[in-house]
Amino acid sequence: MFTLNAEVRKEHGKGASRRLRHAGQFPAIIYGGTEPAVAVVLDHNQVFNMQEKPEFYSDVLTIKVDGKAVKVKVQAVQRHPFKPKLVHMDFVRV
Repeated sequence: MFTLNAEVRKEHGKGASRRLRHAGQFPAIIYGGTEPAVAVVLDHNQVFNMQEKPEFYSDVLTIKVDGKAVKVKVQAVQRHPFKPKLVHMDFVRV
């Protein structure tokens, strides 16, 4: 089972997202279920190494958002067109 650590995003928008990516992080969103959607920040290297395994996309993942564990599945992934970088991810609650 995969476990990711995340923080709730404090800033939103294009400039804030670019600053995150420059700092080795990237934005993501967790939605679904009865709770409202939560914008989070993930560590790029941690997720990039995990996503190379095929089961990352089919298994239920655990994301710890500020200490609270959330069970999710990967819904969508946006990658950079030619660099080996993740740009954004969508997760749906299970």
